[in-house]
Amino acid sequence: MKPGGEEARRVVAQRWRLAGVLTIAMMIVYFGFILLVAFAKPTMGTLVAPGLSFGILLGAAVIAFAWVITGVYVRWANRVYDPAVATMRTSMKREAGEAS
Repeated sequence: MKPGGEEARRVVAQRWRLAGVLTIAMMIVYFGFILLVAFAKPTMGTLVAPGLSFGILLGAAVIAFAWVITGVYVRWANRVYDPAVATMRTSMKREAGEAS
């Protein structure tokens, strides 16, 4: 097995797990909104403020949620994934230099 193989598998599995959770969360929010639009039209048309319906407010919340989960992923990648990959690269270069 290649050096760092287990660490690489662990980091990749962690990335896929987080991406899967965030994807499922986004799908629930988005399809929940679509189902509300389809089956709760009177509720979605309720005015919250003059010129602002509940549907428009929820649509904006769906967009904001997408930004938030993107930020969660970017923050995780910057704090966990990128440093782990950099560490693995450094150790692999060091091991390759020792082998030659």
